[in-house]
Amino acid sequence: MTKFLKYTEYLYLIVAIMSIYKVISIWPVNPKDSYIFIFFGVVSIAMFLFRRNYRIKFQKRKEENQE
Repeated sequence: MTKFLKYTEYLYLIVAIMSIYKVISIWPVNPKDSYIFIFFGVVSIAMFLFRRNYRIKFQKRKEENQE
């Protein structure tokens, strides 16, 4: 299960990178349309950090219980 959680973290980074790319490509044409992609990028990075922190805590708790 922890392997699956580890991979899902990186899916959030992929979404963030795609959102940032979209912002860069749309911004010169119409800045108003790029705000939603800025939001997606920020939320994706926050979710990556949250999930990573949660996974590390879960692993530490699991190691402590096994000892």
